[in-house]
Amino acid sequence: MKKRLSLQDKAEAALKKAVRGVVEHHKKTGRPLAIWENGKTVLISPNAIK
Repeated sequence: MKKRLSLQDKAEAALKKAVRGVVEHHKKTGRPLAIWENGKTVLISPNAIK
């Protein structure tokens, strides 16, 4: 029996999938990834992306 996902669970799963796709794209194209850390924008090199 499958568990029915709530709208919130579906939205969270979609967001996680989208973030994974963006991270993979930046790593593949060699572009730095911008993140928000301690109130500032930080660029992470593609080599440092896990």
